[in-house]
Amino acid sequence: MTTTKTVPVAEGLFSETVDGPRLLGSRCASCGTPYFPRSAVCHNPECRESKMEEASFGPRGCLWSCAIQNYPPPAPARYEEPYIPYALGMVDMPEGLRVLGRISTDDPESIQVGAEVELVLERLYLDENGDEVITWKFKPI
Repeated sequence: MTTTKTVPVAEGLFSETVDGPRLLGSRCASCGTPYFPRSAVCHNPECRESKMEEASFGPRGCLWSCAIQNYPPPAPARYEEPYIPYALGMVDMPEGLRVLGRISTDDPESIQVGAEVELVLERLYLDENGDEVITWKFKPI
């Protein structure tokens, strides 16, 4: 009997905490610019001293923009068959970060710009080993 594991789509992008999921990134201690994923240096052209610190973001934000992915994305993107269109949104986080993510909903057409959303960790696909590959998504609340 094969045991299904849950594995992240990529290491170091998110974590589950007692307060819910968080995106893992960094912030420049000198100028305050946030980054996701983590960055080793500050890319703000006005920053005079790059002092990077680990940071986490979430769990809530506001949907800034949204589009419907009506056709399967090209490789190397992975998805389950049959392909189901999904909403993809740009979310403003209160920590000053704007991040792209899938929107977790059964009705992508119902998504409204300006909606409050919450970070969730959900299945993206089953891999060749039968393991559940998870990623971050935003769910309207």
